[in-house]
Amino acid sequence: MLKTVSICLVSFVCLLLCSLISLCLGFYFISHDLVVFIEWEVLSLNSGAIVMTFLFDWMSLIFMGFVLFISSLVIFYSDEYMGGDMNINRFISLVLMFVLSMMFLIISPNLISILLGWDGLGLVSYLLVIYYQNVKSYNAGMLTALSNRVGDVALLLAIAWMLNFGSWNYIYYLESMKGSLEMGIIGALVMLAAMTKSAQIPFSSWLPAAMAAPTPVSALVHSSTLVTAGVYLLIRFNCLLVGNELGKFLLLFAGLTMFMAGLGANFEFDLKKIIALSTLSQLGLMMSILAMGFPALAFFHLLTHALFKALLFMCAGAIIHNMSDSQDIRFMGGLVGQMPLTASCFNLSNLALCGAPFLAGFYSKDLILEIVSLSYLNVFSFILYFLSTGLTVCYSLRLVFYSMSGEFNTSSLHPLNDEGWVMLRGMLGLSFMAVLGGSMLSWVLFPTPSMICLPFSLKTLALSVSVVGGWVGYELAQYSLSYKLQSLEYHKEVSFMGSMWFLPFISTYGVSNWPLEIGARAFKSFDQGWSEYCGAQGLYTNFSFWSQLNQGWQNNDLKTYLIGFMLWVVVLLLLIFI
Repeated sequence: MLKTVSICLVSFVCLLLCSLISLCLGFYFISHDLVVFIEWEVLSLNSGAIVMTFLFDWMSLIFMGFVLFISSLVIFYSDEYMGGDMNINRFISLVLMFVLSMMFLIISPNLISILLGWDGLGLVSYLLVIYYQNVKSYNAGMLTALSNRVGDVALLLAIAWMLNFGSWNYIYYLESMKGSLEMGIIGALVMLAAMTKSAQIPFSSWLPAAMAAPTPVSALVHSSTLVTAGVYLLIRFNCLLVGNELGKFLLLFAGLTMFMAGLGANFEFDLKKIIALSTLSQLGLMMSILAMGFPALAFFHLLTHALFKALLFMCAGAIIHNMSDSQDIRFMGGLVGQMPLTASCFNLSNLALCGAPFLAGFYSKDLILEIVSLSYLNVFSFILYFLSTGLTVCYSLRLVFYSMSGEFNTSSLHPLNDEGWVMLRGMLGLSFMAVLGGSMLSWVLFPTPSMICLPFSLKTLALSVSVVGGWVGYELAQYSLSYKLQSLEYHKEVSFMGSMWFLPFISTYGVSNWPLEIGARAFKSFDQGWSEYCGAQGLYTNFSFWSQLNQGWQNNDLKTYLIGFMLWVVVLLLLIFI
């Protein structure tokens, strides 16, 4: 008998080969400073032509290589994670469509073809979020889709405004746009689109809601695809943001997003939501350093973050899988003894997220914080940067103490083990990159070392806030739930900080409640009120009354005829005598 080959295995091999080719080409392009444009004439009609343009430079090739590498390992991991799913082929097809949409976005120097990838990401993300087909998934999918539509509309308006330049190939016009009215309008529209896709305030609520998707999808979405599309677009349009009001606006909102997500993660007990909020915090960090005019640093952190965040989600998926689909960290504990390999990968990715020295996150985060210390920056943004760094270590260590240490906090019937070898291979492949990726990328992207000369206090500030944040996280993990709920004493404050500053309520009830209430009142007063009285129902009532009256006159009643005859006689006599 012929053995059928799994779609996961075929996809894994193809994507891995493509990623290796793309990465090698990217390193070659950056060393030789090459840029390649490929123009494909799709249709030529008389004097007009539809031309598809692709841009291959070091940035697009390296980013494509990373996206393909992570998605190949995620698909390999899905073979076991989604093994019980009857529709796994449909799931893998959706993931491949997702990756294809991201490829379109990365290699497009043209706003029209960017919109193809942009809308493709939005549509396929909706299908993946509602994959489990329950009410929670449908609500989360609708919130995700509708939040992203705001950015799609902004991108469509930017496409309309680009007509002023005679072409949609924005890459040719960025320098000429500087200082013009078009620059302000197109820059603002592109920034709005990027803020919705990368979930910055006030569009942050959809990102934790999108956790309703299967965990492999979360690993892909939160590391290198959907949420990074906005950051990547702004890296391309960066020269329109630097040195003007748009950059200051983005810096403020990105800083607040970073702080809000870090604060909210310390009040959360859902394993996937904590990691989702950490993604939101890191996106704020990328956006804020981008607003300060350092696109290469933002791109560097984008790549290193993709490696350890995908690993973090894959480890979380393995834990949830073995915990019989329980995501509450209060029911975990002692996992380091039950699942040692998974726990090792989980702690490794957590340390990389915190910026522990010589792991992937350290090279980008530490460099960003030192550049921030060296830059001309207001004190409010400076405090937000370092406070958010401390909060990152705080919620990471709280998560580790809740899940890894202590006693096992749930039923002993859970068959916890580390025998999911397919999942483990996917995780181990990423853990090597989570250790080595940062240093290798820094050698490639920054071959000339930067001289950053800072006083001792500023040089050690990142380390100091990390140590303090870790200590606070340890203390938070020590709170006992059985004696006294500390949060009940400060219920309003905890509700505010733990619910992302009420953004989920504002984005759902806040947007829909008032229009629905006004609509209901208008319906009652107009459709069921005056419109009925003066319109259809009023006409019906009047016509019924007069037709009944007319029918009564025509009923061959002698009395009626005599009364009618007498009335006519009276009227005629009156007319004669008058």
